[in-house]
Amino acid sequence: MSLDDIKNKILAFEPIFHHPEFGTKRADFARVMGDDYWETGASGKRYDREYILDVLEERYSKPFEDEWKISDAKVQPLKPNLYLFTYILDKGGRTSSRSTIWEETENGFIAHYHQGTIVE
Repeated sequence: MSLDDIKNKILAFEPIFHHPEFGTKRADFARVMGDDYWETGASGKRYDREYILDVLEERYSKPFEDEWKISDAKVQPLKPNLYLFTYILDKGGRTSSRSTIWEETENGFIAHYHQGTIVE
């Protein structure tokens, strides 16, 4: 598979956890997260897998608006089947630089790490 193919497959998941077509329940989100998954938020605070699952479960428990646009998406191989995916996200006028580490497994892609940094 070419790097462009990998990029397009990962792009379908990003921004991470903002695609209700992939599911809106805790189990759906857990399926695309490695057991070691964690995030660094825009505040610089570290969030573990269970915290993120709790937040997602709450977010999707009621209707909400979710408008966003991705630009400047890039993928960088880190080692076989492990990729750094970076992009700029404009979410309602709030711009952030995002990065996610994705692993391609026999069951599809799973995320191990995600970070969003506000762009001033």
